Parts: sequence; C-alpha cells; structure tokens
Amino acid sequence: MRRPLVVGLLTAMTALPAYAEPAAAAATDLDRVVVSGTRVTPYTAGESSASTGLVLTPRETPQSISVVTREQIEDFELDNINEVLALTTGVNVERVETGRTYYTARGFDITNFQRDGLGMPLPYGIQNGDVDTATFDRIEVLRGANGLMSATGNPSATVNFVRKRPTASAQGRASLTLGSWDRVRAEVDASGPLTQDGAARGRAVLAGESSASYLDRFEHTKAIGYGVIEADLGERTLFTAGVSHQRNDADSPLWGALPLYYTDGTPTDYDVSTSTASDWSYWDTEDTRAFVEIAHGIGADWELRAAYNFEHATEETQIFYVYGTPDRETGAGLFAYPSDYEGDWRAHHLDVRAAGGFTLGGHEHDLVIGASWSQGDMVETSWYGNDIGTPLPAPLEQWNGAYPKPTFNASSDGSDFTFKRESVYATARWNLNDTFKLITGANYARVRSSGIGYGEPKDTKEDATNPFVGAVWDLSDSVSLYASYGEIFAQQTELDIDGRTLPSIEGDNAEIGAKGEWFGGRLNASAAVFRVHQDNLAEYAGYDLVNFRSYYAGEDAVSEGYELEVSGSPAEGVALSAGFAHVDIEDRDGNTARTYVPRNTLHAAAVWNVSQLQGLRLGAIARWQDDIYREQSLVLPNGAPVITRQDTYATLGLMAGYRFQSGWDATLNVDNVTDEKHLASLYWEQGFYAPPRSVSLTLGYRF
Repeated sequence: MRRPLVVGLLTAMTALPAYAEPAAAAATDLDRVVVSGTRVTPYTAGESSASTGLVLTPRETPQSISVVTREQIEDFELDNINEVLALTTGVNVERVETGRTYYTARGFDITNFQRDGLGMPLPYGIQNGDVDTATFDRIEVLRGANGLMSATGNPSATVNFVRKRPTASAQGRASLTLGSWDRVRAEVDASGPLTQDGAARGRAVLAGESSASYLDRFEHTKAIGYGVIEADLGERTLFTAGVSHQRNDADSPLWGALPLYYTDGTPTDYDVSTSTASDWSYWDTEDTRAFVEIAHGIGADWELRAAYNFEHATEETQIFYVYGTPDRETGAGLFAYPSDYEGDWRAHHLDVRAAGGFTLGGHEHDLVIGASWSQGDMVETSWYGNDIGTPLPAPLEQWNGAYPKPTFNASSDGSDFTFKRESVYATARWNLNDTFKLITGANYARVRSSGIGYGEPKDTKEDATNPFVGAVWDLSDSVSLYASYGEIFAQQTELDIDGRTLPSIEGDNAEIGAKGEWFGGRLNASAAVFRVHQDNLAEYAGYDLVNFRSYYAGEDAVSEGYELEVSGSPAEGVALSAGFAHVDIEDRDGNTARTYVPRNTLHAAAVWNVSQLQGLRLGAIARWQDDIYREQSLVLPNGAPVITRQDTYATLGLMAGYRFQSGWDATLNVDNVTDEKHLASLYWEQGFYAPPRSVSLTLGYRF
C-alpha cells in the first residue's frame, strides 16, 4: 500500500508553527460590490449566483436549490463528492465502478459541474476519480434546467463546487482520521492575512489519504493541495488567484463490475467483497485546476467581473474487464478483456460579466449581462492484447485476481477531438412591487466539435437559445410562492449502433413551489412540483464486440414529481437537513422508463449539541430509497426477459463528537450501522455492492 504522501503530511502537521495574526491586520473597507452571504446556522445556505447570475438567497431563487455546508461535511466525514451528493435531496449517486460515477436528478443524468459558478464541459459527462471535498466551502445543487448560466447540459441539475477563500483573520484546522480497512487521512487548512494591513490574504489546504477496501485487492491513495490568494488592488478592485491539484492512485480497481444474473436468469449473489479486478491492474488520475478572477466596482452599485478557469486532467491505466454470463452450477461463461489506456484532457473557460442595478418606472431593478468561451481538447489511446475473450481462469467466487498480464501490443485505438462553446447571456430581475419579482433571461450558445473518437468523426455544429422566466411572490415575511420555466440543450458524443453521433439533447424544466424561512432565517423549508421533458437522451443499448465500443439509442422521456426539503435549526442546539423526492419517468409511448432510478428517496442528517454536557454532539445520517429494477439484454428460451431487482433499502450512520475548550475535537462516525447489503447501482447491466459497516475516528485541532 502506498502511504508516503500521508506520512509526509502527518510530519508537516506536527511541525506546523503557531499562526499568529499580525498586530495591525484589519481588513480594508472597500467600496465595491462583493459576492457574499451570511450563514445563519451551520446547515443553512447563504446567497448563490448559480441559477441566474444574480446573487440571490434560496428564497429569492425561483428554482429548487440544496446546499451541503462545510459543517455537514466535517460532522459526517463526507470526504468525497459521492458522499456529499448522496446526502442531497433528489440526487442519486450511480457508482458503476470504483473510479467512475454518474449522478441523476429528476430522472436524468447530471452533466453540469461548476467551480464558483463557472462550468467547463466534461468530455463524456462523467466524473472520473475520487473528487475530494477538502478544498470546498460548500456544494450547491440547483435542480432543473440551468441553460441560463450553463448554456449546455441536461435539465436535471447543476452541481456547483464553491471553493474555500481566504479569511480576514488568521485561522486554521488540522485533523487526522483513522478508519476501517486501514484508512488513514490527514488534513491541514490555514488561512489569514499576508500583509500587515490585511490587503492581501491567503489560504492553503493540504490533504492526503490511503486505504485498503472491503473489495478484494482494491487499495487507493490520494493527495490534494490547494492555494488561493486575494489582494485588494485599490479600493474598488479585488484580485483572486488559486490552483489545486489532486492525484488518485488506485490498485486493482473495478473496470466494469459483477455479472448480475446467471444463464438461467436467476440473480447472482456474491460476497460483498467480490471484485472482477486483476492483481496487476491500476487506474491513476491527476487533476490540476487554476483560476484567476478580477472584480472591479463601477459607480455606486455596478461590478465588472472577469474569470478564467483552466483544467488539466490525465489518466494512466492498465485495467481488466470481465464480461459474459456465468453458468449457475459451474461459474463458467466469463471472459477477460484487458486494456491499457492513457487520456489527456485540457480545458479553458473565460467568463466576463457586468452586474448591477438600474431604475425604471420608479423601481430599482437588477441586471446581469455577460459572455463566455470554453474549449476542451481530448487525446486518448487504448491498447489491447491478443487475449481478449480468454475465459476467466476460475469461477468468480474462487478467483483471486491472478491472470497473466498481456503485452498490449495487438491493436490500438483512440480519440483526438476538440470541443468549443461560445455564449452570451443576460438576466434581469424586475421589481414590479415590494412583494413580486419577475426574472427573465436568455442564453445564446454556439457549440462546435471536431476530430475523431475511436474511429468515428466528431464533427458537429449546434446553435440554440435557452430562455428562462421565473417569478417570486412574497405572501408574507416568511413565505413565498414561485414558478419558473427554463430550457437547455446539449451536444452528444455517444454513437448509435451504426457509429453515428446522436443528435443533441433538447430539454426543458417547469416547476412551481413554495419557500419559507422562520426564526430570523434559522429554519428554511421548500416544496416544489416539477415537469421535465427531454428529447434524444442517449440510453445505453449494447456493446459492439467487433468494434470494441458501446452504442446508444436516442430516447424521449418525461419526468414529473415533487420535492420537499427542510434545513436549519428548528430548536436551540439542533441542526438538520432533510429532503424527500418523488419522480415518475415515462418514454414517448407512456411506458415506464429509466427503471434503475428510484422513484422515492429520502435523505436526512441531524446533529444535537447536548446542552447538559457542553461540547458533546450527537448526530445521525440516513438515506432511504424504494426498489429499482433493470430489464437485462438476456432473453430466456421461453422469450421472457431477465429482470434484475434491488429491493427497497435504508442505510443509517451515527456520529458522536466532543469539542474540548482547548481547541481540540474528536468525532466518531459509524456508517451503515445495520450492515445493509445492497447494490451500489443498476445504471449498467453490471454492478457491485456498496460498502458494509465501517468506523472512523477523527481528531482535530483549530488554531
């Protein structure tokens, strides 16, 4: 197991000097527009611009929005994005492999991911590697179509990762976590002024982790570094720049997963630890992101802001895929498919916008106008050996991962393509009176791609205008009604059975709802009813063993449902976040579609600060979903399809923590307390089991 990064980080933590605030460190009071928000309680959200570009509170936003705060992340050791999104109302985490994950909301895939409100398109709409949360202050999830700010994507949701920023006063935290399967994690976060007058501020985050796994042979390490500076360039200009780097090294990872049925159609039932990975396979990823922002105040209430984001992601793998359908009695029928793969993705995103107020008809209104440009370049190569289709040496239940490593010199294929997106947008919030606000906007986007993807051309052109309209009506000081409609489109890279690129996805989202806040904003609640329509959605249709690629078919679908959410502090010393979501999904003919998406889900997390024993905290985290199923490609001799099911299940986690007056704290988390056995996903025809019960203990110190 590889641990040098963690050991080095532990050494750095023990040698960390005391961080004293400079004597004259007072932040300059600048006359400018600053994007900021105040969190009233640990589990409530502040302001966000992810929906419209306007800085709005959740109640002012005419769409459903959920936020997982830094406090929740630390309370329940939510150290990667999968754990965070599994706690988010209406979001389903589809763990198809150990290193790749899909996410769905309102029945459709989430392909929009932003950093501080700016998004760069992913090459295949999928997150690769373990995205760590150490560098983020919070994660926002805006559900529905976000064509206004994202330009392209699905009408499902947008995930906005809000980075940590420097603080005006010196502060920091160091922590060490020990857990099941030899897990060791260390983290340091230090922030404060860099100059005597506080005009320059900085923040640095370091984290490292290594662990074995409940899965046979699987081990992984990761290392994260992040640095960001802010500088006041005069009284009206703020400059920000930062860079982050994360490396994941995975030994014996899953590429694909377990077969879910036998040749007679009955379901398989392997041990939770069963893996299809070979003992020599690995999957290493690196991700470097840099950003520069400059904001300048114009006049009394206008701000001009320019931001540039850069990403460079690489993958190096030698991986082992198992395919086929095993015989129930002998286990025979599974075959090997090894591959050597390298990928290199570089992306740029530039956004320039102006935001401020104007007077019309005796009322003050708000306006954002902007333009953005993105480009991504993908180069990838796969090498294959001459042993594709070789039977697995033993039944999967008895196999220990031993398989001769091929030379990967029989054949190769790959991709070399470029993706470009240009857009202009505008949003206005019309204050028609003290209680009624109308938001209108549009985004015109032009998308181009060119090049080759595994032997198929990727030369496509798309242009579209995405409109948005929303309204918020304040019924009282505590309750508002809202309604909104938005459209979005997305260029697709998936190929059909003939190797042609599928047409663009076209989608829209309409919703109405109510939002409320009580006790001075300490408690928030929302309810939404929605209808989402999507055409040409790429659905997996099979695998072509001749050309060694998956192929897809375009499907039209409609989802309808509702969401309920509450967050904040309903009583002194109590913080909670809970949400329930229901969705129905049908295809163009009115048949049930995407049956692997649960129709009902419940997420909840709560912490109680025990007043009888100051410093003691008790908490629980729970997730429930109803049954899901998938009709497999195998058809039995009697003509009946094979159906794979995952029954309704619930998982429970418990937390106990204590904060000492000296600045130390200790937190114990037990996940999946009942040791519930369930499949992590039915998104693919293969799947693997979610983690069994695990325990972790974190010791932290704030300075």
